[in-house]
Amino acid sequence: MGDVIARALLPSDYDLARAIGRGDPSGIEVLYVRHKMKVYSLCLRMTGDSAEAEDLTQEVFLQLLGKVGSFRGESQFTTWLHRFTINQVLMYFRRRNNRRDRFYEVLDELAATPLVKYSLGAKLIDRIALDVAVAKLPLGSRSVFLKFDVEGYSHDEIAGIFGCSVGNSKSQLHKARKKLRHLLTLNSSAAVAS
Repeated sequence: MGDVIARALLPSDYDLARAIGRGDPSGIEVLYVRHKMKVYSLCLRMTGDSAEAEDLTQEVFLQLLGKVGSFRGESQFTTWLHRFTINQVLMYFRRRNNRRDRFYEVLDELAATPLVKYSLGAKLIDRIALDVAVAKLPLGSRSVFLKFDVEGYSHDEIAGIFGCSVGNSKSQLHKARKKLRHLLTLNSSAAVAS
């Protein structure tokens, strides 16, 4: 009960963004603590490198100081921050003159393939088998699975990002997990048979 009251007394992301936009940078630390793991996860997925992801996470929050005033509250702050982070990472790729094909490869990876291990139930699945299975998911289910199980977004946040209902997000996640179990069971059966 005390945690609920304490959280209710904390300023919202919108209030913090407005205060930072008016020149009071003290709220950036609160935003950093609240959202650093989501930003880091997204940066890691896009770069595939933990050191780059850490640097980019810091850069996102530094850039946020000057840009957060443009947040108008028309969407959830996490939706706006997600788009802002993607733009910052893409600008980073452009600035360092990374190979053009790597730039498009990263966009494809973001949409299709996880770069980390997941745990489904108690069994740790081989990353390669899981990557192949995730790539076979329909786009909607795959997108929700990656947002929820990999990047740690809530169903409310996912609904805001994709413009769907919370129920649709939950349904897509259920379908993705069910299909993954099926694909991974087929894969493990084929491996045992060979």
